[in-house]
Amino acid sequence: MHEFLQTCLTFPTVVYSVLLAFCVVYWLLAMTGLFHVDAMDGLLLGDAHAAHGMPGHSDGVDSVATAGVLARLGLARVPIMIVLTALSFFCWLGTYFVHLALLGHLSQGLRVLAGIGTLLAVLVPGALLTSLLLRPLSRWLARLQFSANASIIGRVGTVISPQVDAQGGRAAFDDGGAGLILQVRSSAGETLARGERVVLLSHDAQAHTHAVISEAEFNQR
Repeated sequence: MHEFLQTCLTFPTVVYSVLLAFCVVYWLLAMTGLFHVDAMDGLLLGDAHAAHGMPGHSDGVDSVATAGVLARLGLARVPIMIVLTALSFFCWLGTYFVHLALLGHLSQGLRVLAGIGTLLAVLVPGALLTSLLLRPLSRWLARLQFSANASIIGRVGTVISPQVDAQGGRAAFDDGGAGLILQVRSSAGETLARGERVVLLSHDAQAHTHAVISEAEFNQR
């Protein structure tokens, strides 16, 4: 046990130990209802159009690049915290065993250099293993999303992003279960504020977005 803890809490394994501990604490808090997966997705990937690789959002290139990597791994529909948890576990596992078998026997200077290389090197197999593990989940979520999209057309929801316009925004809809947070777009020139009630009109499967209109305007038609 002492050797295990010493390895986990020294460089380079400690880097992924901290990341993995963060993920564990997050999921424990999520179980209490303090956090929602979609909310953390918004913080890490930015707003809707950044998450789908659309330029012009303040989160910039990093959000677009992250979404692009997830898409290449076949994990575009998997919540980012699930991906991060799996990736940090596999990277921690690889770093731990390399540290235990090799790095622990090196001098301090060499351990730092080799440790940096190990932190970067384990990302590749870690990402591949994460992709293999979570791709079935991504396909299941895609089928679930298709079913949900067909059943909630015409539902009334609430804008939860600062605003919704033709470029981006999010809204929450009651699906009879835990609820859905969807990427939504209004018609050109129309801006909907946070808290405004909207009606879901249609789904764009290619762009993974939904067209909405304000409930007041919908009732006037």
